[in-house]
Amino acid sequence: MTRRSCTIYAVGIICASLLFVGIGLVVAQVFRTLMHNRLKKEIVLVEGSRVFESWKTPPPPVYMEYFFFNVTNVDAFLEGAKPEVKQVGPYTYREYRYKDNVSMVENNRMVSAYNTKSFVFLREKSVGDPAVDNITTVNIPAWAVMNKVKGSFWKASMVAIWMNSYGSGLFTTRTVDELLWGYEDPLLARVASTSPEVEKVFGLMYKKNGTNNGEFVYHTGVENYMDYGRVETWQGQRYQLTFWASNQSNSINGSDGSAFHPLLNKNERIYVFTPDLCRSIHMEFEKDVEVKGIPAYRFTPPRSVFASKEENPANKGFCVTPQECLGTGLLKVSPCRKGAPVVASFPHFYLGDAKYVAAIKGMSPQRQHHQTFLDLNPTTGVIVRANKRAQINILLSKLSGFPKTRSLNETIFPVMFLNESVVIDDASAARVHKLLLIVTLVSNFPLIIVGLGAILLAVLIILLVRARKQKTSTEEDTSYSPVSDKEKEDPQSGTYIGLSPKGDP
Repeated sequence: MTRRSCTIYAVGIICASLLFVGIGLVVAQVFRTLMHNRLKKEIVLVEGSRVFESWKTPPPPVYMEYFFFNVTNVDAFLEGAKPEVKQVGPYTYREYRYKDNVSMVENNRMVSAYNTKSFVFLREKSVGDPAVDNITTVNIPAWAVMNKVKGSFWKASMVAIWMNSYGSGLFTTRTVDELLWGYEDPLLARVASTSPEVEKVFGLMYKKNGTNNGEFVYHTGVENYMDYGRVETWQGQRYQLTFWASNQSNSINGSDGSAFHPLLNKNERIYVFTPDLCRSIHMEFEKDVEVKGIPAYRFTPPRSVFASKEENPANKGFCVTPQECLGTGLLKVSPCRKGAPVVASFPHFYLGDAKYVAAIKGMSPQRQHHQTFLDLNPTTGVIVRANKRAQINILLSKLSGFPKTRSLNETIFPVMFLNESVVIDDASAARVHKLLLIVTLVSNFPLIIVGLGAILLAVLIILLVRARKQKTSTEEDTSYSPVSDKEKEDPQSGTYIGLSPKGDP
């Protein structure tokens, strides 16, 4: 056997082996499964894991923007006219967040922590000075007290007298700082003198700077990667809250929004438990996006999250009472706001009934500016970009015992909305890119083997073609041909045929 034949046989055997093994590995997805199993083991909330430190102290900067609705026609509204508001903002703060008092429990199955947040004002990202800028808005302390005593004629009369004596109206003008971080309200101070449980200071973010909202216990994901970051208990409440009217509404589902399991699927529903709303909400896949070169799935809350009980019967449990059940786009959070008539929605009543938008002059819901979304890398579950947007409203209506409310129509009055945003920082993005590259190379290693096999197959075909041509050429070189075009005649036996190579006449 010649050297050329040995080469062809060797190339053929190697080519067949590579193709057979490579295609088999592709079909069986062995390397992909191995890589995914490795991710499931490494992305867990335990000491020394790939994600533990960044979970305790997230490196990307978080910004909190506050937008207020300044009322421009208070007197006309109190006479029955449509309210007019003008959006003022943003007043932007850098939000620093970290997990405090972190401790492992139940043999690393769970981890407990407190989510501490602090805020620092950023003048360069704001429209003005919060210590100077005044906002005219609903007098929330007054409405909270009025709603508390509205069922009692004597208490309502007493509160009405106090309001007149202290000059507490249905609307108030305060600085942004006061509205956010607190001010002593004279009516609350009077109530607090007889009811010590009542705070005399009111602020939309009062006691939320440098504090936490209670102990969380999370699943680490060691037992099941799908449980990574899932909330087990909050403030000692396990599985069920006590604010709402049904077990489904009181369920604690999903994570707290800071961690999501790896290997996300477009068809799955993402759950997030939000202490500010005292409930869990779900998000669904919207579209593929890319952030700093990192592929991501965008998940957003659908309209059904805040849909009315008629539109979504599962939301019936969020009605405070059968008579206090609002329409699509709203959630009355009185049960976890000490009875205050606070209503949550998306900014500008985005995804809500058109009647709420039409009732306030100055509302203009836009998906780009008012949608809440999470952009998650599907392989790692890492948040690459997020915008959490929510609006605080007050339910205004006629209240017996309070003559000042007699001309009011029931109105969901916007006070403020916030936008909590984050984009992955460059250092974290580089680490995610490196991890995704490793995952891609390892997962696609069988394709590399198939590619090498295909290259060797091309080489084998070339060798076979060349060998075939050489064999044909050799056969032609040893064939018979006449000496010349004109046959020579042998004088003895007739025609003479000479044996000669073709190219040598």
